[in-house]
Amino acid sequence: MAVFKIGDKVEAIDDVISGIVSDVNGTSVTVDTDDDFSMVFDAKELVVITGNITVSNYEVAQVKKEKELPKKRRPAPPKPKERNLPKMEVDLHINQLVKNSKGLGNYEMLNLQLDTAKRQLEFAISKRIQKVVFIHGVGEGVLKEELRYLFNKYENVKHYDADYQKYGLGATEVYIYQNA
Repeated sequence: MAVFKIGDKVEAIDDVISGIVSDVNGTSVTVDTDDDFSMVFDAKELVVITGNITVSNYEVAQVKKEKELPKKRRPAPPKPKERNLPKMEVDLHINQLVKNSKGLGNYEMLNLQLDTAKRQLEFAISKRIQKVVFIHGVGEGVLKEELRYLFNKYENVKHYDADYQKYGLGATEVYIYQNA
């Protein structure tokens, strides 16, 4: 602990107060501040200022601020459901492909659906889309089997039933390997 003498220039450690020591009584030190107030401090709360070097709390705060490393902000990781969502959905229900299906036979409707599926799969491969869900509906399973036959023609494609909670049994998900 520093020993203070009357006439010493002092500054408070935890406050922006400076002045001249006017009285010392044990560990109590009376300071006449630069603003013409008399204040009593404990000796532990003061520091003697020697020479012309003064450091204010503001300057100390500025130095601390410069020394602190900025906190790195990490982007929020994708939620598991978002990560596994398919990138593209293709609805092959006939009412989604043509305005009016009257006059079309089952064979013509099936060929239209398969042509649409093939065109969309080729599009996904060319645009490097990894996951595509083909919504075919439940029905008798003819379109589903034809789609599986179509997907088996591609080496870089894996197919499986799509998410049951979202699509039920009426959809097939295709995963396209990109490094092929």
